[in-house]
Amino acid sequence: MAQVGGPPQAGAAPDQPRVSKLVLLGSGSVGKSSLALRFVKQDFKSILPTVGCAFFTKVVDLGASSLKLEIWDTAGQEKYHSVCHLYYRGANAALLVYDITQKDSFHKAQQWLGDLEKEFPPGEIVVMLVGNKTDLEEEQEVPFQEGKEFADSKNLLFMETSAKLNHRVSEVFRTVAQELLQRAEDKRSHSPQGAPAVTLDQGPAARQGKCCTR
Repeated sequence: MAQVGGPPQAGAAPDQPRVSKLVLLGSGSVGKSSLALRFVKQDFKSILPTVGCAFFTKVVDLGASSLKLEIWDTAGQEKYHSVCHLYYRGANAALLVYDITQKDSFHKAQQWLGDLEKEFPPGEIVVMLVGNKTDLEEEQEVPFQEGKEFADSKNLLFMETSAKLNHRVSEVFRTVAQELLQRAEDKRSHSPQGAPAVTLDQGPAARQGKCCTR
């Protein structure tokens, strides 16, 4: 398998995929755990609120390359907010998830973005804004265009999903994985000759990215 970003990490076999840390952030009950469970296990069921943080892994096959995502699903309840930064330190990517039927969850996603901006320099990590629960479109309080315009204004990726109907869930994670690999390749190709190449777990290079249409 093709490697991105120079020699393999110490202790890893040459054919092992690169590893990137992805955190899911957002209010409680917006469907973060449901998105992770649907993507990793192709399953959907009622889930109790996450306590602290849950952890999943999955290798994303992108054809010539693949990427192992370490998915950290953080608790959305307000009482856990102050400790969540401990979980997203060292992250390569983040999903900011809101419920399209709850305007307040959209505002909370923007607050989470502010927290990320305090932790990471602009463009250092891949960030996607995700509006979940499109299966409840008749109750939608956050129009698609409003979500997309905010994402565009902050240079975020954007997509609407339904974990329940498995609508665009895999596409969210594949898009993030592709962006991570592309940024690493861009940085490697622009590195001065002889300079050490970037590895994904050391943070991707800045690159503007926007997506997606309904």
